[in-house]
Amino acid sequence: METLTVKVGNVLIGGDNPIVVQTMCNTHTSDVEASVAQCIRLAKAGAQLIRLTVPSLAQVESLRQIKEILRSEGISTPLVADVHFSSEIAIAAASVVEKVRINPGNFHKDHDKAREQFARLVQVCKENGTAIRIGLNHGSLGERITNLYGNTPLAMKEAVMEWLDMCVENDFYNVVVSLKASNTFVMVEAYRLLAKEMQNNGIVFPLHLGVTEAGNGDGGRIKSAVGISALLSEGIGNTIRVSLTEDPENEIPVAQYLADRYDHRIHSSMVSVSIEGKKAVASYSAPTRERLILDFACDFGKRLLDKELDEVELTGVDDAEYLTDELMQAARRRFYRPEYIACPGCGRTMYNLEGTFEEVKRRTSHLKGMVIAVMGCIVNGPGEMADADWGYVGEGNGKVSIYKGKSPILRHVPENEAIDRLLELIAEEQ
Repeated sequence: METLTVKVGNVLIGGDNPIVVQTMCNTHTSDVEASVAQCIRLAKAGAQLIRLTVPSLAQVESLRQIKEILRSEGISTPLVADVHFSSEIAIAAASVVEKVRINPGNFHKDHDKAREQFARLVQVCKENGTAIRIGLNHGSLGERITNLYGNTPLAMKEAVMEWLDMCVENDFYNVVVSLKASNTFVMVEAYRLLAKEMQNNGIVFPLHLGVTEAGNGDGGRIKSAVGISALLSEGIGNTIRVSLTEDPENEIPVAQYLADRYDHRIHSSMVSVSIEGKKAVASYSAPTRERLILDFACDFGKRLLDKELDEVELTGVDDAEYLTDELMQAARRRFYRPEYIACPGCGRTMYNLEGTFEEVKRRTSHLKGMVIAVMGCIVNGPGEMADADWGYVGEGNGKVSIYKGKSPILRHVPENEAIDRLLELIAEEQ
């Protein structure tokens, strides 16, 4: 899909340029030393853009220091400020970094004021050569949009189009767009709707792809590959992030595989496939297990999402049944275990997210079909786990909130009691 070209520091996104791989620090931005060290590791691992959370105006100065140190060390990788719930922070950060990510659902609670503040942000971006990502998440659409369109892919598309119209009104086109969801079907449909709408309007902004809160391990990789590859295979998508609840360095090889595959630098390692009716049977000769997993997800994920196939079967590996189950679940065709929504963690996370997520998975593995969220912070957690039946959300200071759907049931639960309390509440409902 032909798009505008966006300049983010020394990186070009869209147009005829290759797919750009990016990731996000999980350090506290106020910890300048730790953030610099992680940025250096991520850049050396292949990240072409690095995002850091900026939850306060004080951390804009931390971001400035991080950038100065990185540039003095010869690291030229562009930095992205991730901003929620404060248009003033976004405006301040725009003079420091190469790109600012804002979320239309929480840029400003008043829509008219949001338009005014966005015009201010655009002006600062023009003066500094800064790009913007209009980064919408399924769980943070905002009441006004959901009242009009429901909590749907259509609502996501409509919400983003309002902001792209504002970009055009302000004669600002250095913009990348994303519509992320943890639900792969919702994510793919939202991007397809937006791509079609932009093409009809004659102005196509580059798209940043990702399955948000994908989780970790095999499941997180398969889920991310299913959603992202379904779109890349259609020519939709210009930059990608694979969001794993792991060290962010682990995200980069997965994203790089997807970029290489859909920029036609590598091909699937599938050896044979047979199809009878709407069932496919496949075997692979892949160099690594991770490569097999990603090939399998990309070869069949889109076809399952679009219901071209109803079943797939992997053969020739010891854990074939398990990997087949994971793919069917990622494509939302069959659920054999709980569905987990888990954020990758960032500088807002105030507890051991990875360890807690693993323990929640271990103790809830019997709850087939239930959707359980484990979120790093109270800032975005409640909104971004919109699809969950139950949620475990870190508050900081050793405390946790437990949600049922979108409603907090318990607050300020000590971390060492929180999983027990979550399981007790689930048991009471069954």
